[in-house]
Amino acid sequence: MVFGAPERQNALNNFDELGLSKKIVKTLGHLGFETPTPIQAQAIPLVMEGQDLIGLAQTGTGKTAAFGLPIIEALMASETRPQARSTRVLILAPTRELVNQIGDNLRAFCAKLPLKITQVVGGASINKQQFQLERGTDILVATPGRLLDLISREAVTLRHVSHLVLDEADQMLDLGFIHDLRKIAKMVPPKRQTLLFSATMPKTIADLAANFLTNPAKVEVTPPGKAADKIEQHVHFVAGQNAKTEMLKKILTENPDGRSIVFLRTKHGAEKLMKHLDITGYSVASIHGNKSQGQRERALKGFRDGEIKTLIATDVAARGIDIPAVSHVFNYDLPEVPDAYVHRIGRTARAGRDGIAIAFCGPDEGRLLRDIEKLMGIDIPVASGEPPANLSRPVRPQRRGGAGGGGNNRNHQGGQGRGKSEGGAKADGRPAGKPGHRKGGNRSGNGFGQGRPARSGNAGGRRREA
Repeated sequence: MVFGAPERQNALNNFDELGLSKKIVKTLGHLGFETPTPIQAQAIPLVMEGQDLIGLAQTGTGKTAAFGLPIIEALMASETRPQARSTRVLILAPTRELVNQIGDNLRAFCAKLPLKITQVVGGASINKQQFQLERGTDILVATPGRLLDLISREAVTLRHVSHLVLDEADQMLDLGFIHDLRKIAKMVPPKRQTLLFSATMPKTIADLAANFLTNPAKVEVTPPGKAADKIEQHVHFVAGQNAKTEMLKKILTENPDGRSIVFLRTKHGAEKLMKHLDITGYSVASIHGNKSQGQRERALKGFRDGEIKTLIATDVAARGIDIPAVSHVFNYDLPEVPDAYVHRIGRTARAGRDGIAIAFCGPDEGRLLRDIEKLMGIDIPVASGEPPANLSRPVRPQRRGGAGGGGNNRNHQGGQGRGKSEGGAKADGRPAGKPGHRKGGNRSGNGFGQGRPARSGNAGGRRREA
């Protein structure tokens, strides 16, 4: 595949230098942002030049602003208004949470601008969404399945789309949206600007890009499999599910003011754990595919506002939560796909804060941990327990100093320590099993650190509304 422009280095230090209007720059200033992230510094000038774009970036890199700000500029420069039951910009995302997050961020960027933004997702009233589209909208943010449902009702047409954005393209393929995307591609005008963002670039994404984009530029700002430098990582080797639950409760009790997300593989497991923690007195809510849209929104609001301290989630939430105050991420179940680990722990250490990622590894999860460490190029520091027999990891000599902490040439009590961690883990001398708490503010997501979901390898499968 031939790309239309080389990668650009992040040489721009403020939004004024990106060519954005003074009004937009002033709005960003009011939101508290003056320095663009690398993906924003590289992508915004290219998008403003009208180029198609492939953006490869991991979690927390600020992609919403990277595509949203130049698109808003283009809409304001045009004197046209949306026609009835139509949209000028179509943004597709895989999950309800991510659609809502993108919409909220764009509204913040559009403060005092005469632009209408509409969100449509499954699990909400389709009749209400149809009514909202009656007079048309400038920007439509949608999950593919619900969009096609509305098109079949003739509630919206894509004939006037000038900008198409595929956000989290790899997860859309993993959730089985490939056939929906192909249908949608036939409905939008061939003369348009298309932007595709993905955490990874497997052949399926390259093929998708070849079909959707024309001579695209490419920007890539974070190597695959690398977690944020400020995430301190630990692993506890445990005997089974009951031991995981007791260890989780112990750490949550030791950090009563922390804000934690706990990831499990299945909806049933997430709901069962949530109910157990709720009965035993923890401030907890759950979010997964069996929850209604209203339940998911209430859970996220309670978590964002601090009324809920612990959110139990499946990977549906990994790319839809951008809450800087998250201090801890727990991998209660290790994910089947290594990329998912990186996306999960990216829910912490956002907006310049530190964060702690704690993994529980049961006797049958040694292979999963080995695959994660291979992807990331590190040995995750051991906080407690003995590695299972099926996990071939070098056990390095114990050193003085670090205990229960992380990499950076510090090790742990009990002879389980690790050497240098290239993924940014660090030790701080805290006891094993007691990671501590990182206090953070309570500002909700802003598009400057938007997250990435897990990949599950279901690119050709049946569509699921996440």
